[in-house]
Amino acid sequence: MKKFYLSLLASALLSIVILGWLIDAFSQQTHTAQDEFALQSKLLMGFSQQIANQPFMQRADYTALLAQQFSLGLSYRATQSLALPPSLLEKINAEGGLILEDQKGFYLLYSNDLLTPFHLKLRLEKPHEQDQQNDMLLTLLFYAGLCVFMGFIIAPLAKRLGVLNDVAKKFASGDLHARIRVSHFTYIKDVELTFNRMASQIEKLLDENKLMASSLSHDIRTPIACLRFGLDAALDSHSEEKIKHYLNRMEADLDQMESMLKSYLAFATLEQKANQLTYSHTELNSYLSTLIQQLEPKLVQQQLDLQLSCDDNSHIYADLHWLARAITNLLSNACDFAKQKIILTASMKEQTLIITVEDDGPGIEEQNWHKVFSPFFQEQSHRNRADQSYGLGLAIVAKVADWHHGSVSVNRAKQLAGACFTLKIHNPEQL
Repeated sequence: MKKFYLSLLASALLSIVILGWLIDAFSQQTHTAQDEFALQSKLLMGFSQQIANQPFMQRADYTALLAQQFSLGLSYRATQSLALPPSLLEKINAEGGLILEDQKGFYLLYSNDLLTPFHLKLRLEKPHEQDQQNDMLLTLLFYAGLCVFMGFIIAPLAKRLGVLNDVAKKFASGDLHARIRVSHFTYIKDVELTFNRMASQIEKLLDENKLMASSLSHDIRTPIACLRFGLDAALDSHSEEKIKHYLNRMEADLDQMESMLKSYLAFATLEQKANQLTYSHTELNSYLSTLIQQLEPKLVQQQLDLQLSCDDNSHIYADLHWLARAITNLLSNACDFAKQKIILTASMKEQTLIITVEDDGPGIEEQNWHKVFSPFFQEQSHRNRADQSYGLGLAIVAKVADWHHGSVSVNRAKQLAGACFTLKIHNPEQL
């Protein structure tokens, strides 16, 4: 919108300057072509020559005769009777004379060395109505031109707003895939990008809610069935030892259900934390080394070798808590499936932090590469490898990447031939 405001202001100022200059130039040309005062000034100068040739005592009478013959408001008067400042009195003797205005209209004063100390006064008539019409015409032209200039600027905006309105209507009617095709020639590119991002977030939330409902209803059936079986068996049994055994199994099933519900509810409220991110700076190498130390017990237990490769003296600017959660999830996922070795690589490219996690495990089937970041998704061959795993770890990684305007992807590792996860985080500020 800032671009739009600046463009609108610049266009308004430019149109006013250009139109004002054109109208001023036109007005000056019109005034020069129809300058009646110039003709009357020459006429008065000619009269002054004729009057100066007359005897001094007869000049007033001769002036009256000229005024009568030519039907002009011409008079012969003493210059000292004029209540004018010296600067204007000097202009009376200049070529063309001096034009003044009073309540009756305009009049022309002229004198020369032959007429001094007298001067000639000629009453002028100017067509005021014509001048007013010209002024009104020029005013209308100015505002019409301003409207044309502003319309030329606002028309693309109105078109893009119409596109935004149409897409918003489609989205509101249920077409969740409706998006705006962002144009480079638009004043509201930020608004269009924000709308697309909002629509994507809404679509993602609705899909996740549907998936959560279906997944929860599916996954909770097993422990409920186990509870029903254990309860029926306990009621039918007459052995106290068997009843105690069934109750222990039912308690384990309840613990599993409780853990499952906690995980589902935690993921359901995860989106609320997107507005609570706290950004801070830190040194990348030491930050990753600390995360590896936290996973050291798991690495030792599973006899895994984790190798870190990181750019020296690199700094990051992000929400360090959630970024650590994402990286830990990737490393923990790699620990669950790696055989011997894991490679963690981190580098900065322009303003983007790129983190890759490779392992030498079985990898992920290519047809599932776009599914592994969906909530509650688990490959059939990978189920139950980790305790209490509900397919939310990689979904949380995708959430964190999206919060930081980044991305996460998976493919086949080039060095270790297992899975290779790539996490990209936008890093807007540098220390």
